[in-house]
This record gives sequence, C-alpha cells and structure tokens, in this order.
Amino acid sequence: MKKTVQIFSMLLIALTVLVSCKKDTDPADRDFFVGTYRGTVSYSKDGTQINSTDGKVTVTKVSDTYSFFFGNNIPDITGVKFQESGNTYISVGTGVIGITIDASTLKIGVSNSNGTWTANCTR
Repeated sequence: MKKTVQIFSMLLIALTVLVSCKKDTDPADRDFFVGTYRGTVSYSKDGTQINSTDGKVTVTKVSDTYSFFFGNNIPDITGVKFQESGNTYISVGTGVIGITIDASTLKIGVSNSNGTWTANCTR
C-alpha cells in the first residue's frame, strides 16, 4: 500500500509538471503590447495644442480594458477595449476608435468630445 501511494504521488507530480509546461500558447494571447512606446505624440482641444517628437505612451491592462498614459501633459485615454486581428489589436467602442497596437508599434488617431490624440510610436 505504501508503494502504491508513492507511485501515485510521483505520477501526480509528473502530470502537474507536464500541464504547467504546456507550450501551445499562442503569442497573440499574451499581452506583449503592454509597456512603454516612444515616438511622436500630440493632443489638441479648444485651441490647446501639445506636440512632442520625443513623447511616450505607457499601455496598461486591467481585466479586458486598456489604458494609455501619455507624458507631456497630455490627458490619458482609459477604458479602451480591443478586437484582435492576427497579432494586431484594433480599438472598438464609442469615442476611442482609431487605436492599433502590436508588440512593437502603437498608432493612435482618436477624436472625441475630450479632444484629439495622435501617436506614432515604437518600442
């Protein structure tokens, strides 16, 4: 009986290792695009214009929504949802259409009641 429990324990450990080391995860399922992108950014609203050729945008994800945090006193864009298209994600929803992102490139062209944002960034 003691030997049977020992063999069963070893099999259980081996199964756990095999399951946790599974390698068929699609890279598109990971959040490779969460991080900081640098490049040209701009924002305008009601006569206020902010432009920077040395801007940055930090992308974060909480649950299924993304946020874009700009430097240079540019307001953030939050609560963005995406639809997958290959390894590129395209923003969907009211007021935030115009964002595409992948592991190395971020492009923003959003205009809504809160202003107009543009970004052409890489990392």
